[in-house]
Amino acid sequence: MTGSPSRSDATASLTEVSSTRLADGRELLYFDDGISPPPCRPEDTRDLPGRGPSGELRYDALSGEWVAVAAHRQHRTHLPPADECPLCPSTPERSSEIPAEEYDVVVFENRFPSLGPDLADVPPAPGWGTRGPAGGRCEVVAFTNDHTGTFAGLDTRRVRTVIDAWAHRTEALSALPGVQQVFCFENRGQDIGVTLHHPHGQIYAYPYLTPRAAVMARAADAFLAETGQSLTGHILAGERADGSRMLVEGEHFSAYVPFAARWPLEIHLVPHRQVPDIAALNGAERDELAVLYPDLLGRLDELYGSPTPYISAWHQAPVDPALRRSGYLHLQITSPRRAADRLKFLAGSEAAMGAFINDTTPEQVAARLRETSVRRTGTS
Repeated sequence: MTGSPSRSDATASLTEVSSTRLADGRELLYFDDGISPPPCRPEDTRDLPGRGPSGELRYDALSGEWVAVAAHRQHRTHLPPADECPLCPSTPERSSEIPAEEYDVVVFENRFPSLGPDLADVPPAPGWGTRGPAGGRCEVVAFTNDHTGTFAGLDTRRVRTVIDAWAHRTEALSALPGVQQVFCFENRGQDIGVTLHHPHGQIYAYPYLTPRAAVMARAADAFLAETGQSLTGHILAGERADGSRMLVEGEHFSAYVPFAARWPLEIHLVPHRQVPDIAALNGAERDELAVLYPDLLGRLDELYGSPTPYISAWHQAPVDPALRRSGYLHLQITSPRRAADRLKFLAGSEAAMGAFINDTTPEQVAARLRETSVRRTGTS
């Protein structure tokens, strides 16, 4: 479980990348599956209003946390019909956010960002009443030009392209002034709160360390100082030795239901080698990830025979070098679905106190997900 360079190995990517600008100045990047030169793509000719200023950050002195105030997002697109989807390719009859008539994977700056478009450091020495611009970046990742489908249904080559896109954007966004953390994630399902049906994810580049990341970074840093070992690596070794919650053990990655799972459905996918972020994964690791990751998502849908809402969250090391030494990339997939027709809602204990109560046992959930894999593949 040794460390790894924080920058990507250019040979790890199999994807062709090209960049353009949308009519209002936002950056858009095409990530192509093939290695041949990409086709010539049209410009965005829409008559768009200019981009507004960034929203606002306000400091919650009671908790010591930053809160983004983004009132302009109240008017963002919400569950449009297929013929008005902003992530579908443009046609002669209708222009979307993506000028091309077809694409593989696209990443572009969100038109309704929670953070940015300005870049700014958070105000120093904050207290009650401290506010400042919500600097950073919010990007949308369109996984396919097909309006229907799921990430689990993408072919392996396309998943590899998405991984390369995450790596590219993680490295680029981490280098922006003021950015402290880069977060790649997918919200799936209306029960989670998605506003677009088209298969897509998002990337946030925060100007501060988020509360959850700060808690995990402190724990990892303390464990490293006390033992000289990686906390996530230690947990991975413990889960593999115990075995009761293991789902997959590959050459480069393992997946398990964590010992202290908070959610009815929770899966952690962890590389065997300590790396700080997706950009640091080598080619072989990305290849295996492109197979294992959609398989895990597919098990969630197979569990109850219908689409399961989930949040897929990539936990990457903070940009700060002092915290990066103990950082360890891993994926956490969580779902509030506790039965075929029931969801877990965050009520008093969870929402008010942050004290989770799980209605399932991690061992039972792991056993059911292992059985699901057998049903899906037809193996014994």
